[in-house]
Amino acid sequence: MGVNNQSFIELNGRERAQAILDQGTFRELLGPFDGIESPHLPKQDIVPQSDDGVIIASGLIAGEPAIVISIEGGFQGGGIGEVSGAKIAGALELAFNNHKKGVPVRPVFLFDTGGVRLQEANYGLLSISEIGSAVVALREHTPVVGVISGNVGCFGGMSITASLFSYLIMTKEARFGLNGPEVIEQEAGVEEFDARDRSLIWKTIGGIQRYETGFADVLAQDDVTAIQRAIQETFEKKEKVASKTEQVDFYRHLLSKVDPSEKMTPDQFQKLYKATKNEHISSTVSYSLNEVPGSMPNSRGRVWINALINDEEADFEIPSVLYKDALLGREKVRYISVVPNPYSRFLRARKGEVGLDEGWTIAKHVREVIKEDRNQSPRPIIAIVDVPSQAYGYHEELLGIHYACGAAADAYAAARLAGHPVITLIVGKAISGAFLAHGYQSNRILALKDEGVNVHAMSKQSAARITKRSIKELEEASKKVPSMAYDIESFASLGALYELISGIQPEQPTERDVQTIQDILIGAVEDVRREGVYDLSSRLQSEKARKEGRKASLLVRGELEKQWNI
Repeated sequence: MGVNNQSFIELNGRERAQAILDQGTFRELLGPFDGIESPHLPKQDIVPQSDDGVIIASGLIAGEPAIVISIEGGFQGGGIGEVSGAKIAGALELAFNNHKKGVPVRPVFLFDTGGVRLQEANYGLLSISEIGSAVVALREHTPVVGVISGNVGCFGGMSITASLFSYLIMTKEARFGLNGPEVIEQEAGVEEFDARDRSLIWKTIGGIQRYETGFADVLAQDDVTAIQRAIQETFEKKEKVASKTEQVDFYRHLLSKVDPSEKMTPDQFQKLYKATKNEHISSTVSYSLNEVPGSMPNSRGRVWINALINDEEADFEIPSVLYKDALLGREKVRYISVVPNPYSRFLRARKGEVGLDEGWTIAKHVREVIKEDRNQSPRPIIAIVDVPSQAYGYHEELLGIHYACGAAADAYAAARLAGHPVITLIVGKAISGAFLAHGYQSNRILALKDEGVNVHAMSKQSAARITKRSIKELEEASKKVPSMAYDIESFASLGALYELISGIQPEQPTERDVQTIQDILIGAVEDVRREGVYDLSSRLQSEKARKEGRKASLLVRGELEKQWNI
């Protein structure tokens, strides 16, 4: 930097927001003096912060009304909990309402986050799904601009959120990926990713690499004036461009040219990306292995899609993503399920994880439904969920697994907003980014009441490492804070479930079990159509949510709306 330059990275979250807005126009909404803190941290002997690590500021950018959302990476690693998540989602929802009324506002998001705050786990995941939904709705009216600088960067579920943005600005010092190096090392071993190798980390997920491979739109100097200029220029662009997560055919084509059996270097990926950018892209992608090579392992996801399509043969383009149009009652619906494929091209996505191929393929199968139904009644889409996690691996981070997961989430949100009733049926595990990609963007979430049904942000081993606790300590904390627990009844207490279904055999359902589930699915579809609301607000209106499960989320949104004057 030059002598007169001011580092953007060295500013705290509040100073960054002030720096982005025109001088003298900064006005903080729901600030520290409003005193809304996390109710969940003190129960774990953690000191809360009076703004919960998120700054919401209104003002002007180049003379135009703007809202800036800034995450303070110095508090809990910028992790998203219930209060901070509600502040972000609420601000984006209010900005969307502005645009519907014909009152434009420029949204800017300053990322510095590790993703979900594990001390509030499922509250973080719920919030991130609601933030993503608001981004998808808002970007139809205005560019949604994100800045990823440092010190933390952008990781976890918030990297999936960032992938949905219209434009992303990064500094070369920043890092941007779904799985942090420490988590990959914990899940897949040091041979897969050495978390101590700082050079490897920045070459794989740093700002320069992300810019050179198209995952960031602008590479800006770490300088306040340079960041200001980059933000203003994005809002001055005249033509609307599709977000990367909408460019399904291109990224599936790009991935089809990758041979995961050979370790690809960051430089090799740069060359491949640049060569592929200029090619004619077909919507038909052929992988080296696109047929089931033999008997496939059973899983709850496979059992339930087969049962619900009356044991017809499910369709697939890749063996790990099954789909089928079948009758539910009197109407046709599309079922989609992710299942294990021990022959997957990508080693880290062989046990039912949502990996690179899976995310983009889910997006394809959802978007083709939107396209086919454009001039007719939008058919329901049923996501059958049994996903142990997203895939953890070097290739996954290099090739943008956060964008693959984002593409799936984007497609489900787009379908919902286009009037398709999207229903999730959790029959097994619903963990982390995999659930954000496949299931969390639905109008209604149903789940089987069974000890094999779990919802959470991370495996226990990784959660213990990141929070510097033992697994026993985590389990003790979950007794005080239900959002930290893995069991489905604790998740149900948060109020986001439409129905928790008892008395079903999850692994070998009887005909009566299948009929029961079909009847409940029909009821959920009818409920969506009767309500006629296609955002995610119904999750906040259930009796459990209003009484206890989402009290803080509702309080934050209510207070934010009172102060909103943009």
